Amino acid sequence: MVIATRPSATATTINRGDVRTIQHDRSWAQFENLQKGFENSRGVRLFYYNGVVEILMPGIDHELFKTVIGILIETFLLDRDIEFTPTGSMTQQIKGLVAAEADESYQIDESRLSIEINFTSGDESKLNCYQLLGVNEVWLWEDGVLSCYHLQSTGYQRFDRSQIPALGSINFTVLADCILIGETSRVAAVKHFRSQHPIVP
Repeated sequence: MVIATRPSATATTINRGDVRTIQHDRSWAQFENLQKGFENSRGVRLFYYNGVVEILMPGIDHELFKTVIGILIETFLLDRDIEFTPTGSMTQQIKGLVAAEADESYQIDESRLSIEINFTSGDESKLNCYQLLGVNEVWLWEDGVLSCYHLQSTGYQRFDRSQIPALGSINFTVLADCILIGETSRVAAVKHFRSQHPIVP
């Protein structure tokens, strides 16, 4: 539902508690001013690409799903004694060109993973941001489906499981089921996830 618009400049939508504002024809300097204005606003995420600014104020559903995905990834890695660096929603940017703040992100060995929760069907525009930033893999959660996009020489290609070696044995169908279970019980989600991903001695 569009709640406020200014033709060809700004549009704000609300979907499942997310408040998303898109501003067109913005310079990098204008984006930097926005960053300063929101630097004390917890949870707000900002994106910039090709003159378009996105301001996302995530709702509770958004935060729940991103946290559940993070719990399951970290459970998998910790159970296998795999070191990783959780980088959360830190700003990833190339000054003057692009900026992104993922819902969750990780550095695993030499690979970078970003995770996005998407309540706007068919919107894969953030892949352009992450491609320019050189993020190795992006997981997109949308309408109960978890999609994996891995960066190739020609751009992102969709795979049915992670191409990051440490995560390659995760069954994405099981993972998606566990994310939905986690909407009501995080404990049950982790238990089911572990039962489907036993540690091989």
